[in-house]
Amino acid sequence: MIKVIIFDGVNCITYQEPLSVGLERDYKIPLKKTLPFFKGELQDCVAGKSDLKEILPPYLKVWGWKEGVDGLLRYWFERDHKMDKELISYIKGLRSKKILCLLATNNEKYRFAYMLDKMNFNKIFDKAYCSALLGCKKPDQQFFSKIFDDLKDIKKEEILFLDDKVENVKGAKEFGIHAEIYTTFEDFKEKMKQYIA
Repeated sequence: MIKVIIFDGVNCITYQEPLSVGLERDYKIPLKKTLPFFKGELQDCVAGKSDLKEILPPYLKVWGWKEGVDGLLRYWFERDHKMDKELISYIKGLRSKKILCLLATNNEKYRFAYMLDKMNFNKIFDKAYCSALLGCKKPDQQFFSKIFDDLKDIKKEEILFLDDKVENVKGAKEFGIHAEIYTTFEDFKEKMKQYIA
């Protein structure tokens, strides 16, 4: 019987265009200028090794961004602030059945804080975990281990993990918990029939 369901934060957001694409369209900053940052140093922030606000300024200069670090973060976080209301309503229903619903996201700490406070993820989920604060990212086995260690009196076979990335689902299965690919809300509801009565 499933007692815990772990969701990826992206599954709850309907607007998923990469920030680099938005910057090119809205501010004419070419991908070739921004991608080295998103594929490089940003990943250190996501793993909790660097502070985004400290490493961004030199990049903003190269990009020709005039609105400062806080302006970029505001643009980034607010454009992603579009919630999947059907999924969130479903999560509410799961929690009413005493199923623990957790958030587990690969994110840097400022975006995670925005998700918790401004997008109300701190109220939607029973608990939230972030790679930047755990010091490791999905699909690293340590990521799953740290969350599992935080759960009391729960067995691995009582946990279901959902994510839109194949490698993360594979990592969860290797850790020994149930895991499914999340594609659409309708597909998710069908998959849940085998786990929840």
